[in-house]
Amino acid sequence: MTIERDTLDVYNFISDPKNLPKWASGLGAAVKVRFVERNKYGVLDHYVAAGSGPEVYVPMRVFPNGEGCEVLLTVFRQPGASDEKFSEDTQWVRRDLEALKELLEK
Repeated sequence: MTIERDTLDVYNFISDPKNLPKWASGLGAAVKVRFVERNKYGVLDHYVAAGSGPEVYVPMRVFPNGEGCEVLLTVFRQPGASDEKFSEDTQWVRRDLEALKELLEK
């Protein structure tokens, strides 16, 4: 997802947990998110835990591209997920990334 905004601004916004509810619709109060340590490489990998299930690893990066930046998030197909469930998950992430773009480009 290309965002017309400074890479560091985008990184800082995404890495701040209080901003997650503004764009990440699937991360309600019952969901815990744990980011890797802040770094100078734009790595925003995180782990998501919902309820008693295992944490889910979500690789995420922000890197410069021209006047803006790219936000890259990888969705791994979870064990036992049907084609339909995996498609729903990827569409959900796409909507969240589009919401992030809209929010940051205002």
